[in-house]
Order: sequence, then C-alpha cells, then structure tokens
Amino acid sequence: MTAERPPAGRLGLAALSCVLLVGASVLFLDRPVAVFMNRAFARSMWFWPLAGIGQVPLSLAAPVLIGTAIAMALGWRPRARGWTAVACALAATIAIALKDQLKYSFGRTWPETWVGHNRSLIHDGVYGFFPFHGGPGWSSFPSGHTTAISAVVGVLWWRAPHLRSVWALLVVLTGTGLIGADIHFLGDVIAGAYLGFACGAATLLLPFPSVRRAAA
Repeated sequence: MTAERPPAGRLGLAALSCVLLVGASVLFLDRPVAVFMNRAFARSMWFWPLAGIGQVPLSLAAPVLIGTAIAMALGWRPRARGWTAVACALAATIAIALKDQLKYSFGRTWPETWVGHNRSLIHDGVYGFFPFHGGPGWSSFPSGHTTAISAVVGVLWWRAPHLRSVWALLVVLTGTGLIGADIHFLGDVIAGAYLGFACGAATLLLPFPSVRRAAA
C-alpha cells in the first residue's frame, strides 16, 4: 500500500471554492431544498442511519487518542495502520473543536425544530445567521457530523488512495442523511465537508511515518 501527501499549495483555491459553493447554497439552494425534503419525506427515519455515519468519529476520536496514549506509555509502538488510526482520531478531534467555534461564531438557525423548541425554517419560517448568539438552536453551521467524517476521510484519502471512492461515498451518504432528514441545510454540509477534509489533510503535514516505509 502506498500513500500520498496532501499538496499544501492548493489551499487558496480550495478556500475560494468553499466560499463560492457555500455562498451560492445559502443564497439560492438551502431554503428550497429544505422545504422540498420536508414535503417529500416528512422527516423520514430512513435518513437517520445515513446521518449516523458521521457520529462514529464524533464518538470515537477522543477514546482512540486516549487509548493510544495509554498503549504507548505501556510500550506499544504503532506501525502503519496504527499511525493512520491515530491521524484519523487527531484530525477528527481538531475538526470537532473548530466546528464548535464556528457554530458559535456563525449562529445559524436550523432547518427544523429539534432541541428546546428552537426556532427553525420549517416550523417558524426563521432563516438566517445570528453571529455569536450562542445556544443549541443557533448552531446549524457547519455540520458537525459532516465535519467529523470528512476529517477522517481527509486522512484516508491520502493514506489509502486506492479506496478513494469508498471514502467519498462515506461523506456523500452522511450528507444525504443530514439533508434528507432536514437535520442540516445543504450549505452546512458543504462547509463541514471542506472544513473536515482540510483538517485531515493538514494533520498529515505533521511528521507521521509514511505508509510506504512502515510495515502494516
């Protein structure tokens, strides 16, 4: 198995494409897509297992890092796959911390009412950003589940490039579940995907052992 390293020189282009795509979604797509999903599927539970894919790194990132630290203190030394798991957990942890700060900074309302009778697009006709408002009812942007799974994918994309179609599918399925169940707007998912993938790629700029050099 061979690994590639993320190209650091494309950061500006990626940031520009993120701004353009998210901006277009917020202005033109988020509301009609959310309303359509509500009318077509009425919060169908079929989408929830797909959305739950993103919960896996949210739940496991910290335990993996803690477990790794304990194991290494006891003498275990990771090999190639072990280092890949560590990179995935570290990337997800960084991404989770960043998305929490961004949620607070942007203060976006949700497409549907989920927590504490929060005001939402579908239930109350409320749509917008309320920077630094705080509270769970104003934390839709960016999507945390998409951010977390994309951070893992941002590592695996380069550490296991022969399975890129699988890694991309994980992000697509997570986003489909979140949008289909009206848990998140399309723009939330796009932003989360960019943020998470960037965190994963940036994590690999740290001196992790190469897959080509390390034994499996």
